[in-house]
This record gives sequence, C-alpha cells and structure tokens, in this order.
Amino acid sequence: MRLTLAAIALLTPVAAAAQAYRCAIPGDLPRPRADGPDAREPRRVVPIGGYTLAITWAAQYCHDNAREAAARFQCASGNRFGFTLHGLWPDGTGAKWPQYCRPAPLLGEDVLRRSLCATPSVQLLQHEYAKHGTCMGLPPAQYFARSTGLYGRLRYPDMSALSRRRNLTAGQFATTFARANRGLRANMMRITANRQGWLEEVWLCLDKRFAFTACPAHQGGLKPSARLRIWRGGGA
Repeated sequence: MRLTLAAIALLTPVAAAAQAYRCAIPGDLPRPRADGPDAREPRRVVPIGGYTLAITWAAQYCHDNAREAAARFQCASGNRFGFTLHGLWPDGTGAKWPQYCRPAPLLGEDVLRRSLCATPSVQLLQHEYAKHGTCMGLPPAQYFARSTGLYGRLRYPDMSALSRRRNLTAGQFATTFARANRGLRANMMRITANRQGWLEEVWLCLDKRFAFTACPAHQGGLKPSARLRIWRGGGA
C-alpha cells in the first residue's frame, strides 16, 4: 500500500480521521486526457484576489458516482476516503475568476502518484492544473505541492457523530468544522450540498498569502440556517 505523506499524517489524530483511511495506488496508471477551455468554460485572465481550497465529502461522491468508470479508483477499488481534495482555485478580485490562463502539459506519472491519494482521479488532477494551476504561474509539481500541503494541514470534526445529529444546519456544521482548525471561523467557508440537502463539498476561503479569510459575499453555498445531511456510506 502506498500513501501520500498527507494521508499518512491524518490517519491517527481523532480530529483528522476523515481523509484517506485506505489508499493503494495501482502499478499502472491511466494517462490523463488533455483539458482546456471551450465555449462553456472559456479562457479568462483576470487578477488574483485570493483563493478557494475545495474539499469533497467522498462518501456522498461515491454514493452518486460509484458506477462511473472515472470513479473506480476512489469508490470501487478497495480504497476508502473521507474528505478528498477537489482543488486549489485562484479567485478574482470580483465575481469573475481566472481560468485556463495558458495551455497545460499532460501531467507526468510522478506528479500523479504524489497527488492521487489526495485527489483520487487522474483526470481531475489534469483538469485542476489546466483550469486553475495555469493561472498561478506554477509548474504542475509546485501547484500540487501547494494544494496538497494546504489540504494536509486540515483537521476534521467527528463526521460520524455529525451525520447522526438531528436537525443539523450548515451553520452548525461550519462552526464545528472551524473548531478543529486554528484560525478558521464559520464565515471563512462555504458549505455545498445537493438538492436533497446532502453534504457535497466545503470551500475554504484563503487570502493571497493562503491564510484563512472571510468569504466574499458573492460566493455561493448554503445559508447557515439550511438543513444539512451527511451520507456515511454503507454500514457506517
């Protein structure tokens, strides 16, 4: 079994037991496909005003996507994850953000192997660098070192206990999540859910020095009073 250092560091502490419980990288990895702008997602170069670190609740992702081929490594290969790293996204100074700032090379296998236990999808890694990493002026290895480094420092509340709490709201969840992380407050994150109110992602707002900061008013997410449910997975 091969784990990233971030995954290993988070296996023991109780407040952090929601990341990579088990992650074995196969000997042969699929090659990523090129990713770039299109009519729906055009190239956009605007100044960076801050960043978003987006993490995904894997139990819900696998509940919704387990039959998809792209989800096999994460959901159907014996691996088990808690929160995974969606990506590090540069934000703009207003409502628009930079994306696809320059052509992206195909990621090398060494970069993929170092990042796959944090972001368990070869194609998502390619997409994140193409859409977001190219706007930060960093080569792939440095972009993923930055994003996985930030992700690896996160700590998590007891997700099993939260999932059993009656009448849980997004605001209560954010407050509990913030208590596990020094310097983080509930207004420094956005909670996203599907239409049925099941937790999908947490978006953590960062300033230009990658420190937690209050989220701008134009960002989305649930209202603090919104009901929130947390999928635990089969038998949890």
